[in-house]
Amino acid sequence: MSEITSYAPGTPSWAELSGVPDIEKAAAFYGGLFGWDVPESETVQQTGGYRQVMLRGKPVVGMMPLMGEDQPTVWATYISVEDADATAAKVREAGGTVIAEPMDVMGLGSMAVFADPSGAVIGIWQPGTFAGAEIVKEPSAVVWNELNTRDPDASRAFYGDSFGWSFEERQFDAGPYTSISVGEDTVGGMIDITGRAPDEVPPHWLVYFAVEDVDAAVARASESGGGVALEPFDIGGVGRIAILKDPFGAVFAVMTPDPNM
Repeated sequence: MSEITSYAPGTPSWAELSGVPDIEKAAAFYGGLFGWDVPESETVQQTGGYRQVMLRGKPVVGMMPLMGEDQPTVWATYISVEDADATAAKVREAGGTVIAEPMDVMGLGSMAVFADPSGAVIGIWQPGTFAGAEIVKEPSAVVWNELNTRDPDASRAFYGDSFGWSFEERQFDAGPYTSISVGEDTVGGMIDITGRAPDEVPPHWLVYFAVEDVDAAVARASESGGGVALEPFDIGGVGRIAILKDPFGAVFAVMTPDPNM
């Protein structure tokens, strides 16, 4: 088990399925896939229908209903920060765009949403009484967060200035890959999707969930109304991965980590 109560600033701390047109359908799909419970909030009027998704009684991700007709259904990554307002200023200085200004969320913390210079969307979370996901890096929980970009150099500059991240390029049998670190801790990754993804796929953050069996997860997702964006494949020293779509088109990855990682 990997239970956690706090996050160092600059670390991904929360993932959220936003723009969900049918929360009950999403709850059924992901509940069948990951064994999640998606209870209705006791403060539904104040939260706009937002739900914390539970695993073993602890929050692991969030779900936000559709708020506008043109809003896509997407998985979003949130980064823990010490000061949301100061981070928003850094984002602007680094060339990013503030989509949602920092706002307090019922004392739980403060959030904001940005787009990096390439258009990839990223959120931040300044903890109040709530730090973020309380279970990570085990089956049915978030195990990895990855920036898919076509301009790695610009991304390094932007995120380095905004969050103080450092970067290291590594070589795998699938090609080069950049790891993201806060101090000595690796907190995520970055991949150049030029020539790897269709041109119509925009730069984005991809959320990975750990599963015990990738192929079984792919089968369950397909049987439950989801789809496969990328069939299962192996990366030596990393694990077995597949990229899926939920019934609303939101893209996410499932991964069985190599036990020797």
